[in-house]
Amino acid sequence: MVINTNITAQTAASNLQQSQSALAKSLARLSSGSKIVNPSDDAAGLAVSTRLDAEVNRLHAARNNVGNAISFTQTQDGYLKKIGKALQRMSELTILAQDVTKTDADRALYNAEYTELAEYVTEAGTKTFNGVPLFSGTALDVTTDGDGNTFAMDGIDLTAAEYTAATASTIETIPNAQAAVTILNDAITRLSEDRALIGSYQTRLSFTQEQLTVSKENLTAASSRIKDVDMAEESTEYARENILVQSGTAMLAQANQVPQSVLRLLQ
Repeated sequence: MVINTNITAQTAASNLQQSQSALAKSLARLSSGSKIVNPSDDAAGLAVSTRLDAEVNRLHAARNNVGNAISFTQTQDGYLKKIGKALQRMSELTILAQDVTKTDADRALYNAEYTELAEYVTEAGTKTFNGVPLFSGTALDVTTDGDGNTFAMDGIDLTAAEYTAATASTIETIPNAQAAVTILNDAITRLSEDRALIGSYQTRLSFTQEQLTVSKENLTAASSRIKDVDMAEESTEYARENILVQSGTAMLAQANQVPQSVLRLLQ
């Protein structure tokens, strides 16, 4: 029996220290909700989850870009829808102006309305979306994924020959009104093609946005499995370590009392 070296107390202290460390780690996980509190907890898992989180953020940004592109095309189509009504009314006026029972004064009134509608169409071509021209005819590269890949969305050009011919025409005389019929038909045909093109872009962008959403959800779930703590499992671990700390503390106190038994030999 020795008193200078209390191996029992040292062993109990070592076990208590390990239990306290495990308890602190469990408490940190429960309070943060993260399985990886320090890089040493899971170095490889931390690296993977960091990359996954970065990709999730990129997908989120790409989805926002696609959403803005959809809004851009919707704004375009909103203007084209009104322009279509204007062209249809202008087409109707070309026939009204050919009425032989109307005088030149009557045709002048029709032409006044026709001219105002033509100016409306021309003015619509100058509209912008957040400072970006809606109808410049310039293609826009829309981001489609988190890697920065894009697809070119062709622009709608309201300065195309079909539109400018319609806005430059007049119906103040019967011959002009007759010529305007064909011009307006060409403009309406071009408008229908442009709206169909916008519709195809909206369909593609909607599918792209849905795919980005699904990919983001899947990657988020993968990252969660690596770094998020299972609260039920960790609570059980916390209770276990807490009991070990309490029992270890009690046993260390008992181990420190063992050398006192030497006093009985000296009595």
